[in-house]
Amino acid sequence: MCGLVGLLSNAGLGREEGTALLRRMADTIVHRGPDDVGCWSDANQYIGLAHRRLSVVDLSPAGHQPMESAQSRFVIAFNGEIYNHLEIRSQLEKESLQSAVCSPPGESLLPAGNSPSRQSEVSSDQSSITSSQSPYNWRGHSDTETLLAGLEAWGIQATIERAIGMFAVAVWDRETNTLTLARDRVGEKPLYYGWQGDTFLFGSELKALRAHPAFQAEVDRDALCLLLRHNYIPTPYSIYKGIAKLTPGCLLTVSLQQREPELVQYWSGVQVAESGVANAFTGSADEAVNELELLLKDAVHQQMMADVPLGAFLSGGVDSSVIVALMQAQSVKPVKTFAIGFEEKGYNEAVYAKAVAQHLGTDHTELYVTHEHAMEVIPHLPALYDEPFSDSSSIPTFLVSQLAREHVTVSLSGDAGDELFCGYDRYRMTSKWGSRLEMIPGPLRKLMARGITSISPQVWDNLAEKMPGYIRSAHIGNKLHKGAMLMNGSEDEIYHALVSHWDDPASVVIGGDEPATLLTGNAPELHGLNLIQRMMALDMLTYLPDDILVKVDRAAMGVSLESRMPFLDHRLVEFAWRLPQSMKLRDGQTKWALRQVLYRHVPKELIERPKMGFGIPLGDWLRGPLRDWAESLLDEARLQREGFFHQAPIREKWDEHLTGQRDWSGHLWDVLMFQAWLEENQ
Repeated sequence: MCGLVGLLSNAGLGREEGTALLRRMADTIVHRGPDDVGCWSDANQYIGLAHRRLSVVDLSPAGHQPMESAQSRFVIAFNGEIYNHLEIRSQLEKESLQSAVCSPPGESLLPAGNSPSRQSEVSSDQSSITSSQSPYNWRGHSDTETLLAGLEAWGIQATIERAIGMFAVAVWDRETNTLTLARDRVGEKPLYYGWQGDTFLFGSELKALRAHPAFQAEVDRDALCLLLRHNYIPTPYSIYKGIAKLTPGCLLTVSLQQREPELVQYWSGVQVAESGVANAFTGSADEAVNELELLLKDAVHQQMMADVPLGAFLSGGVDSSVIVALMQAQSVKPVKTFAIGFEEKGYNEAVYAKAVAQHLGTDHTELYVTHEHAMEVIPHLPALYDEPFSDSSSIPTFLVSQLAREHVTVSLSGDAGDELFCGYDRYRMTSKWGSRLEMIPGPLRKLMARGITSISPQVWDNLAEKMPGYIRSAHIGNKLHKGAMLMNGSEDEIYHALVSHWDDPASVVIGGDEPATLLTGNAPELHGLNLIQRMMALDMLTYLPDDILVKVDRAAMGVSLESRMPFLDHRLVEFAWRLPQSMKLRDGQTKWALRQVLYRHVPKELIERPKMGFGIPLGDWLRGPLRDWAESLLDEARLQREGFFHQAPIREKWDEHLTGQRDWSGHLWDVLMFQAWLEENQ
């Protein structure tokens, strides 16, 4: 796990000046790679790559980057892990040996750097080939070197398509003088890019690009509208004009002769969803669960590959528990697991995590979080997330990452289980109430929705607490408000409302105009998918890469911790989409097939409880210990002076929140995170 940055420039730079600039850019992301730094530029100084390394696999200098290929055609800067790279090596060696056997006498097709005498060691009986007869003089056992060998043998796209893993890659081709950027299929690893004048900048984080003198740093007010809508800025947009995020599953090629980046999609989540639904798994439920467990075990096994201490996040929920259970089943010693909890009612999952850890026999560590912990983290959020990001669960995510880093360098998590196996409450609610609501006349539905939303979620929670049998962690108020959204609009409008914060962000942002996204003007057709499947697909394409994966990547890398997500093995993603909806959502129970795998390892009674999520008591904290901090950022004169927001709608929500009329914590946090980011970057 590492960080990369680079530039392509018409202007060119002197060698010493260019190296110093690349080093300054790389040093801004030292947290992504504290173990090593490397800079490379071509002889003409038009292209430069820099790399910060967190040593996880092959800790020797043989893993140093940027790295040149054996025949010197390609130079690479690589962030991520290729979990099947040893299998790729084996395939490369087999193909090379076969080519050598079939080549005419006197002609060697072996890679450069191999002695001609090695040809005599090649047997026509391929079954007798051993690793000692490898035609490759491997310098080490890093996946970076494997990728480079693949590039020379197969080309860039064919190599990337063979890779199972998470990655952001920058490759310079000396033969064609082109730069290629690649991002993994679902978007675990970040990659920003864009022309700033005559310089094309790219890198893992915006702060590395900002360190270049050509960077213009003009805030994109349209992107700010998207932040208020979603609490994140969707791909391909960024907070800065002229800078984009590379779409997951895509390759980008650019050169000084071809300034307009050429995008090629090598893996499509839309096609995977459509194909999976159209070619659904036809076996029995038991066969589906068996196949799912085999795929999960293999993904977990591959992702346990590391030359450094390794552990896992454990919340005690279905997703993290099944990952830890399969880790422990394949480990000869107790797996190190980490959890955090809260004293506030309705937010503490630590007790459940502890029970699961005790059953599995893991080496468990937990931390209880207070508002003091949050106050310590909040000032670091703007630098940590690099562009405004307002998912408040970033705070506990950072804290559990910080806790884990005290003990391990790599941590596995259960993220993406909800999107793939129908885990969110909005799926279950839509399934339960959608058809019933259609029987109620439209005007009456609207009246019912207005009645529900006129009462704040907190008031609904307080009323529910007085009812017999109330489960304190149920968050009844928020669920009622979400349910009210199902009463109006078309299928797409319902989904858009469920995932929106501010209903009309362009009316709040001065000079802002909300641009098209995959949820609006650029929405995919998703042929053959029903409403719930469509919601899941859109979550996989938007919310997962732009919120969940951003949250985990920045929080973990902020403390130099590598995070890995077995659910995002693309073979598992593709199988999940083949599972019929009845094997995901059954009799009102979410993630049915995944639960059956888990119950083979953990008793059902340790798992069955209402879904909680991974949040903090933000509404209460904004009225209490965070109030003065928030008030300073939402000050009316300050908002007017900075000129990004109309003050009236923000102040209205702030006043209503403080008096307890409504819980506007999510909407306010969107504004507060931008304000804090602006303060950091002015």
